[in-house]
Amino acid sequence: MLRRFLRSRYVGRPQYLAAALLGVYLLQCLWLAERTRELPVRDWEQALRIYQGLQQWRGGVIAGLPGSVRFNSLPDAQFRGAPPWLQLHAWSPDRSPLYYLIAGAPFVPWPRQFTEARPLWPWLALTPYLFFGVMLGGSLWYVARRLYGNAGGYIALLLYCFSPAMILNVAAPGNRAEMGAVWGAFGAVFTAIAVAHTLYAPREVVLWNWRRILLLGLSFVLAVGNQFSLAILLPVALLLMLWVAPVRPWTVLGIFGAAAAIAFLLLLASYFFRLHVFWDAMALTRFFVADPQAFASALSYRECLRSIWHASPPLAVASPAVLLAYFSWKRARYFGNTVPLLMAVLCFALSIGSTQFYGACQLAGVIFLFVFVAGVLADLLETRYGLLVMAALGGVLIASALWNVVQLARLGM
Repeated sequence: MLRRFLRSRYVGRPQYLAAALLGVYLLQCLWLAERTRELPVRDWEQALRIYQGLQQWRGGVIAGLPGSVRFNSLPDAQFRGAPPWLQLHAWSPDRSPLYYLIAGAPFVPWPRQFTEARPLWPWLALTPYLFFGVMLGGSLWYVARRLYGNAGGYIALLLYCFSPAMILNVAAPGNRAEMGAVWGAFGAVFTAIAVAHTLYAPREVVLWNWRRILLLGLSFVLAVGNQFSLAILLPVALLLMLWVAPVRPWTVLGIFGAAAAIAFLLLLASYFFRLHVFWDAMALTRFFVADPQAFASALSYRECLRSIWHASPPLAVASPAVLLAYFSWKRARYFGNTVPLLMAVLCFALSIGSTQFYGACQLAGVIFLFVFVAGVLADLLETRYGLLVMAALGGVLIASALWNVVQLARLGM
């Protein structure tokens, strides 16, 4: 079966090249994880996430709620010398148990790997986030390629694979495990658009689209389950669907309702269908805490720009020129370029206006910027200045990749 798939018309040179780039990304993550594993600094929050998720998988209390952790029962091998401030992270009004279940899932077959701090446990802890990182990169390439052709897909994927933020948020100690939420946010937007595009087909699309509806529901629950504040993406996805397919609004509402229902059931499943616990948790949930004064502070915008630079230096270098081309060149201002730009602006605005959004929404904003920059640059490559754009882009990407590899190599010295 695998041999037939690899020889099918769906797999060719573009897919192999994308897989090779994702392999390089994976190797960078593994290298960073190996080098930082030897550091004496313990990632206490990661250990606490895993402990809570593992306890729930094994029939214990629901993770992430008040009273879900008894500090006198923490395994000594993992939590010896744990700092007092760790108790502040025992529960969160911003996340569902899904966040913790994902962290604990790799240890369900081998719980002693974690409780006894055996040598394999850091690698098991890394597996969900390696998966999310690779899948997010593959999704980014797929979307950019469908929108802008091979050139756009490769530009977006190269920006992603050598982005320090996309590597650090998978493999570095102290990361907040946001990649699942970011993949869900990205999938929610572009799956909604893909579903809406199919509504122009002359067949009965609601049942025919069941796979995409299921995927949309999974995207919703990944985003919202990992970060409740990302529920704001649900009405955004609905508006995008109505924008794409205004001719069939009732069908749009039906598909969106079905996807939202799937997401709700999956979210309820993360509470193991304990309805009283679910409703009690919803009473404590924070969906959005706004700080309007942040928009009046120049420091907020400087921090936002600094985060883009640290996330991807070539993105920060290319963005001003790409924005200039977008606003001055009518050909670049079409739906495929406008949506990722608007989503990036929304994500960064939310990250400025609320500290809840800082991690996941900063990363999601960078991902949408990857798509936007790839789209405009792919358009510029088709002009008479294509060779000049290719030379400049190639120089920036190669320099960024070399810098990234050098920085990772220094960790081994």
